[in-house]
Amino acid sequence: MCRSGRSEKKGVVIAMGLKALSGSRVEKLKSSMMTSRSRMKLWMIRATTSVLLWTCIVQLTALGEMWGPRVFKGWPSCFSQDSSAAVAALDDKLAWSAPPRVLPPKRVYKNNGYLMVSCNGGLNQMRAAICDMVAIARYLNVTLIVPELDKTSFWADPSEFEDIFDVDHFITSLRDEVRILKELPPRLKKRVEQGVFYSMPPISWSDISYYRNQILPLIQKYKVLHLNRTDARLANNGQPLEIQKLRCRVNFSALRFTSQIEELGRRVIRLLRQNGPFLVLHLRYEMDMLAFSGCTQGCNKDEVEELTRMRYAYPWWKEKIINSDLKRKDGLCPLTPEETALILRALDIDRNIQIYIAAGEIYGGERRMASLAAAYPRLVRKETLLESSDLRFFQNHSSQMAALDYLVSLESDIFVPTYDGNMAKVVEGHRRFLGFKKTILLDRRLLVDLIDQYSKGSLSWDDLSSAVKESHRDRMGNPSNRIVIPDRPKEEDYFYANPQECLQPSSSYEPLSISF
Repeated sequence: MCRSGRSEKKGVVIAMGLKALSGSRVEKLKSSMMTSRSRMKLWMIRATTSVLLWTCIVQLTALGEMWGPRVFKGWPSCFSQDSSAAVAALDDKLAWSAPPRVLPPKRVYKNNGYLMVSCNGGLNQMRAAICDMVAIARYLNVTLIVPELDKTSFWADPSEFEDIFDVDHFITSLRDEVRILKELPPRLKKRVEQGVFYSMPPISWSDISYYRNQILPLIQKYKVLHLNRTDARLANNGQPLEIQKLRCRVNFSALRFTSQIEELGRRVIRLLRQNGPFLVLHLRYEMDMLAFSGCTQGCNKDEVEELTRMRYAYPWWKEKIINSDLKRKDGLCPLTPEETALILRALDIDRNIQIYIAAGEIYGGERRMASLAAAYPRLVRKETLLESSDLRFFQNHSSQMAALDYLVSLESDIFVPTYDGNMAKVVEGHRRFLGFKKTILLDRRLLVDLIDQYSKGSLSWDDLSSAVKESHRDRMGNPSNRIVIPDRPKEEDYFYANPQECLQPSSSYEPLSISF
């Protein structure tokens, strides 16, 4: 009995213990499940928030690229000390920002090979050459490698293509015409590095048929052809209309300067505009021009000797013995600063107008600039308008400096070149394209004769001024026919100075032919 009672009590205790243990486990299990659910909810909230935030960031980035220049980047700061400058900056941003560009479709064609080119000369000589090479590559159905710029000329500018031009814009904007690559495919690049390719200079002023009949077979044979000179290698006239128009498209649209150069150019233009109209004087009176041309009017004996030594030091300047006086009378010398001051006055250019000097260092410095500064006291240069820190990246990069001058020259109220070099000609043509903006094309042969008569006292000031104005009435960059001189392309009108095929329908602009 006792044992049986004890057993029953023991069983009850064990049962109660088991129930208690079971209840504890259930509670723990419930608690664990609730904790897991809380953690799961928290994780889901975090994951959902992360996805939403990431989506917002992506959307805002896309909107920022589209609207950033208009809304965010150009908005004037409340803490700006000069609110007018902030507003001007905003206006500048608004004026120059462009909507998202739709890329043209790629042109599909059978590739006949690869064309490499090494440009020679200064910025604007290379600019025209690049336009020619694009047109040639398109006509031959080849792939063009981004042109190499000249680093061995007098200026010794180490700039690469992408340091001056927007290379990505150059490639993509022309992809509906020609395939352009930054470098050769690896297999061909290795062959070129090993010297397995064909290099040659094309014949100057060649017709496009020369490239079809002589150059294309070489490209097809060697797969890669290198043209080691590119200046004036395509004729001015007699080319298919589509070739002429493509030359213009490259020049006026595809060859866009880098954002850094364009931004600084806009700043210079804005600073000039704040003080009224301005004239750009392309005063081509630097040391290299005088040494190359042999023009020494107004130079002292030491300077003449220095220029002569320099001319003999450069073997690619072929003409060594030069009669400066005879060359000047033939109109083949740049006007001196003193002559320029006289002619600007004779043209009745307002002495209070700003004159921006688009040039390098003037040979003879302040001594030679004294008469021009006295006649026109508001002379400025990029170096006087900008801080030295603004130009530090451009120092010893003459082509980048020339690019700044190019942009300012395009926007000027009047452009006056004192010599018809490459910059003068290319800017002239670009200003025609922009609406025949006023460009005074000086007749140097006539002007030096008038100046000499005036200096000798045989011509009065009034007669000089009248003769200068009358002779330049139709030399203001107005619409005109390009003069063609058969078999003498160097003496005829340069295509890039008057790209008439791109200005008006070609039917109304037939080139004027002159026979001798």
